[in-house]
Amino acid sequence: MASTKDWFETVNEAQWRAKKRLPRSVYLALLAASERGLTLSDNVAAFDELGWRPRVADLPGERDLSTTVLGHEISMPLMISPVGVQAVHPEGEVAVARAAAAEGTAMGLSAFGSKPIEEVAEANPLTFLQTYWVGSRDDILARAERGKAAGAKAFILTLDWSFASRRDWGSPPIPEKLDLKTMLKFAPEVIRKPRYLATYLQHRQLPELGVPNIGARDEEAPGFFEAYGKWMQTPPPTWEDLAWLVDQVDLPVVIKGVSRVDDARRSVDIGAAAISVSNHGGNNLDGTPGSIRSLPPIVEAVGDQLEILFDGGIRRGGDAVKAVALGARAVMIGRAYLWGMAANGEQGVKNVLSVMRSGIDEALLGLGRASVHDLTPDDVIAPAGFTRGPGEPAPAALAMAADPTTRQSPPTAHPEG
Repeated sequence: MASTKDWFETVNEAQWRAKKRLPRSVYLALLAASERGLTLSDNVAAFDELGWRPRVADLPGERDLSTTVLGHEISMPLMISPVGVQAVHPEGEVAVARAAAAEGTAMGLSAFGSKPIEEVAEANPLTFLQTYWVGSRDDILARAERGKAAGAKAFILTLDWSFASRRDWGSPPIPEKLDLKTMLKFAPEVIRKPRYLATYLQHRQLPELGVPNIGARDEEAPGFFEAYGKWMQTPPPTWEDLAWLVDQVDLPVVIKGVSRVDDARRSVDIGAAAISVSNHGGNNLDGTPGSIRSLPPIVEAVGDQLEILFDGGIRRGGDAVKAVALGARAVMIGRAYLWGMAANGEQGVKNVLSVMRSGIDEALLGLGRASVHDLTPDDVIAPAGFTRGPGEPAPAALAMAADPTTRQSPPTAHPEG
C-alpha cells in the first residue's frame, strides 16, 4: 500500500515524517546513541547480514502470528519497549498503550515515562512496568507493588546503563523545567515546527518533564533530572539484590539488557521469568555488538529455562521473524513506534504496528511457515562469525551510525529504547 497523507508504508517513512514534524532537539533525543554510535549502527546493520531460505510451493494459505509472553497471548511476536522522556505527543504513553491494545499486543511502560502506570494500564490491560535500580530496595519493591496494584502483568528491570553521556556529534539540551526562560530558549526550534506546537496547543498543555512512576501514586512527580540524579547516586545492584527482588515481587520479573551467556545463566539462577537480550538501543557501552549477534549463544545456553525476549534494531517485520527464528519468544520496538507517534499520534503507532504485522506475515509466507512457532534457525542464513565475541574483528557494516534521512551523524542519549 503506497504512502498517503495519513499512512506510511515503512518505518523509514515514519522516521522521515517525524524528522519533519519534531523540533530538532526532540528528534535528536529520539534518534539517540552513545559516543560514536557504533552499537546503534550494528543493531540495524547486523540484520542486513542475515538472509532467508524461502520456499516456493506448499505454502500455507493462512499464517498464525500469535504467541504468548509470560503466559499472556499477543497477536504477533512484537511488543512495545519501555522508553522514557518522550515529549513527542501530549497523549504520550496512554496513546501508545491504546494503539498497542488495538493491535493486540503488550505495552512496556518506563519508570521515566510521562504518564502514570494507572492511566496506561487502564488503556492497555497487558502493560509491563519497567524500572531501573533507582533508590533503596524498599523504593524498588514499592514501585513494583504500585505496578501490580494498577494491573501491570510483569516487572521489567533494566540493568544495562552505564551513564555514558558523551556524543561525538554533541547532545541536544534537555530542559529541567518549562519555565519562561526555557520556553524562550527553545522557541526558535518550536516555531519552525508549527504542527508540533499546534498539537500541544490543541491539548492545552506543555510537554511533560516529570516522571510519575518513580515515586508513590499520590506524590508529586519528580522531575527527570531529580530522578536521574537519584539513580546516579544509587549503588548498582548485586546478584544477591536481584535474587531478593525476584523473591519479593509478586509479578514475573524480566531482566533487560542481557548480552552475555553468563549473565543469562545467572538470571536463570535467581529465578527470573524472562530476559531481554538488549544493549539499550546503542545507548550503553559503545562498541557492544548488535543485539541480534548475542541472541543465538544465549538461546543455546538457557533457551529452555526461561523466556527470551529481544530488543534492538527492529525496523521491519522481517527483522522480528529473524529474531524469533533464532530463538526469541518476541521482540520489542522502541524508536520505530516513537517515530510513528511523532508522525501521526496514536494512529501513527498503529500504523507502525500494522506495517510490522504485514512484514511478519509476508516473511512467514515466503518461508513456508504456518505459524511463528514453526520457525527455526534453518530459516535464516547467518554468515561465518556472525555471533562474534569481544575482540573479534567487526565486519565492514559496523560503521558510524547514520540517520537514513540525512548524512548527519546520529544524535543523543535516551534512557530506554
